[in-house]
Amino acid sequence: MEYLWKQNIRKIDPYVPGEQSKEKNIVKINANENPYPPSPKAIEAIRNINANKLRFYPDANAAPLKKALADYYNTEAENIFLGNGSDDVIALCFQTFFCSEKPIAFPDITYSFYPVWCRLFNIPFKTYPLDKRFRINPDDYKEENGGVILPNPNAPTSIGEGLDFVRRILDNNRDSIVIIDEAYVDFGGTSCIELIKEYKNLVVTGTFSKSRSLASLRIGFAIADKELISYLEAVKNSYNSYTVDSVSIAAGVASVQDDEYFKSTINRVIATRKRVTNELEALGFEVLPSSSNFIMATHNSHSMKEMFEYLKTQKVFIRYFSLPRIDKYVRITIGTDEEMDIFLEKVREFLK
Repeated sequence: MEYLWKQNIRKIDPYVPGEQSKEKNIVKINANENPYPPSPKAIEAIRNINANKLRFYPDANAAPLKKALADYYNTEAENIFLGNGSDDVIALCFQTFFCSEKPIAFPDITYSFYPVWCRLFNIPFKTYPLDKRFRINPDDYKEENGGVILPNPNAPTSIGEGLDFVRRILDNNRDSIVIIDEAYVDFGGTSCIELIKEYKNLVVTGTFSKSRSLASLRIGFAIADKELISYLEAVKNSYNSYTVDSVSIAAGVASVQDDEYFKSTINRVIATRKRVTNELEALGFEVLPSSSNFIMATHNSHSMKEMFEYLKTQKVFIRYFSLPRIDKYVRITIGTDEEMDIFLEKVREFLK
């Protein structure tokens, strides 16, 4: 019997995150998580939380964290928007800025949440193929559209672009909102936050989940012209006024203020990324140029799907995408040096 109420249920293929294995003693390098702990000051801030005050709602405006980010990025608190992770922030951007009947534009190989949000919010979209080197062609985005969203560096390819690239996108889309998703920019990419003052239609999003090692606390942000931020705040407050909790606010402020620790962990990830890239290339792999905390690699003589499955039996978890054009690649998050040594050892075993 088919119930009529089933006809009124939204059916959608959801975003699929990296596998979260429950096994013990694994090398988990499949979710682009930072291998190092958060700032000691952030940990101390969490320990100092007055548990009795958790019965109260948090600051709906998250003012202390907005101020910390504004100071860090040399802007004003009114230019900062906060949400429950950058996924929440970007989803709210979709609902706020992509409201025309024209399709929004993004690459065919990119963060796979973008098409999910489009289908969820009934937003038309058009994708443009990356070139043979997996680079975004800015000239593709000259066509009339209802908005543009690009990750920079791109995911899952790891490739980043410079300010001239972003300027070309913005100059060709002055009548559309352009969102640059900078989730991985701290690992060697080029941020375009400085362009906010020049382009009123630019929104830059970021996250504390990657470079600041606070994925569990779900802190995301956007930086844009004050008018755009006010529109975002209105949509957020029509949906959920308390997107950032008190613990996240306290830890986030402490993390932003501990710049020395932040830069030290970033530099460690970058150094390990360079070493692992060199070692993989010496084993015959082709590795895409990375500006993120992960790399994309392939091998002309071996199946990457088979390597992914073999490593899994060895309790080493990387990411494989069964998708056109990238099904011959694997994505490898940069872990600690010890974790990457285990990974390389198991890769050598597979190649033999």
